[in-house]
Amino acid sequence: MDALILTGKLVDIPQQLIFPARIKIVNGKIAAIENLSDAGNDATLPFILPGFIDAHVHIESSMLIPAQFARMAVVQGTVATVSDPHEIANVCGEKGVTFMIDNGKTVPFKFYFGAPSCVPATPFETAGDRLDAKAVRRLLEMKEIHYLSEMMNFPGVLHHDEEVFKKIKAARELGKPVDGHAPGLRGELAKQYIDAGISTDHECFTKDEALDKLQYGMKIIIREGSAAKNFEALIPLLHDYPDQMMFCSDDKHPDSLLEGHINKLCARAIQKGIPVFNVLRAACVNPVLHYKLDVGLLKPDDPADLILVKDLEQFEVLQTYINGELVAEHGESKIKAGKVQPLNHFNRSSIILSDLKGAWEEKKASLPVIGALDGQLITEKISATPKTVNGEILSDTSRDILKMVVVNRYADAPPAIALVKNFGLKSGAIASSVAHDSHNIIAVGADDESLLRAINLVIDRKGGISCVSQQAELVLGLPIAGLMSADDGYDVAAAYTSIDKMAKSLGSKLSAPFMTLSFMALLVIPHLKLSDKGLFDGDRFEIIEK
Repeated sequence: MDALILTGKLVDIPQQLIFPARIKIVNGKIAAIENLSDAGNDATLPFILPGFIDAHVHIESSMLIPAQFARMAVVQGTVATVSDPHEIANVCGEKGVTFMIDNGKTVPFKFYFGAPSCVPATPFETAGDRLDAKAVRRLLEMKEIHYLSEMMNFPGVLHHDEEVFKKIKAARELGKPVDGHAPGLRGELAKQYIDAGISTDHECFTKDEALDKLQYGMKIIIREGSAAKNFEALIPLLHDYPDQMMFCSDDKHPDSLLEGHINKLCARAIQKGIPVFNVLRAACVNPVLHYKLDVGLLKPDDPADLILVKDLEQFEVLQTYINGELVAEHGESKIKAGKVQPLNHFNRSSIILSDLKGAWEEKKASLPVIGALDGQLITEKISATPKTVNGEILSDTSRDILKMVVVNRYADAPPAIALVKNFGLKSGAIASSVAHDSHNIIAVGADDESLLRAINLVIDRKGGISCVSQQAELVLGLPIAGLMSADDGYDVAAAYTSIDKMAKSLGSKLSAPFMTLSFMALLVIPHLKLSDKGLFDGDRFEIIEK
């Protein structure tokens, strides 16, 4: 095979050096690196870096299958992801995990999947499957599974739940790291959680919380996704803890991926005054070392996983190589994705208007209302007297207190109904079968008729997202597990952009209405959420009785 020669300013992150170099690549690996410092410094040369790595992401949240995600990610300089297939596992179990692995193998991209640790996430919702400790061990024994995914059941860890500890024990016996998920956990409880063998957390909302966990030896992953945004709060810590921090998106919609990925976080970190080598350790090196990834770090005999960027300020990606193969150049992806056989679990009949009626008991002074927060997964607990007509609870657009509904997608059952504030819809409704973690159908609307239309559009497609107004309706079908489309990623991004724009035209001021909606059913994040079984108090970890 002919050698590939690349010339540029090589960024040696471990040695904190930048020098002109010629890299020789043979059979997908770096055969030699020649230092060209004696020849002078050509300012026009691009910088050569190891490729970027997303240290924690649910590929399913992009609404794209792995192959299509890869097509878009490489344009941003991403060469690998540490991917938790937790979403599809909640719908389709082990078959879902296998689907993600097999599809990822069809393209030149490095997906490192984990074994989902919490399927279902809680007993207070209806999921499509269950992964017990035996199933988790089976997955962990696969060579394609590289770690135990985020242990969301931190109460189970703290209370020494037998099933939880069997999963952690299996990972440790097999030499695979355990990811964490412990929002708000501090002090001795955080130490106890970490001492159980849990090595990372991407759920820190504040600098003090992250610092607490860093001091106990935990790795902190700075998350900046389409809904949850913790970059501003946590980035100052990268000054002092460059060896213990990584970057991730966690959940990223296709329109966001079109705009940028880890490269954008690097650019923002530089603007904040973080030293470039600290930034690149978090973006390129630390995930490789922590998860023992077979991703190159610009050393002889390493896989040739590298990127050429215009500068070390904006990180405009000129070329991306994976195993020596050019996979993206000047904003164009070279990856081709083939067709797939859809996989799903959707057994829901259409609903009728009477299913959405909620009665008001006059003796109650008020009802608990979910307070959605833009850019956060946590919610507020609010109390309010609902708008009623003839004893029926209705959405109140004047106070922005709207009806929200979760409908079981796995069987016909009565919907759960609650009230939510801050979605801002003045008319119409939005609905989605992407509803973490069990992915039932979730919807919010300005009136019952719009809610009905939006929900039934999703049911008719056996999964998707929808938006309806008095005059129009849009729907993006997600036939793969009700989570993903197999269509061209750029087409899906365009379709999502249109439906997102429509939702905002109805009055929503949220930066990502559908992503925020998807987390209103995420029971493991406080404070108040809605499952298909009812309104859930995340602090008491129990369903609120009607």
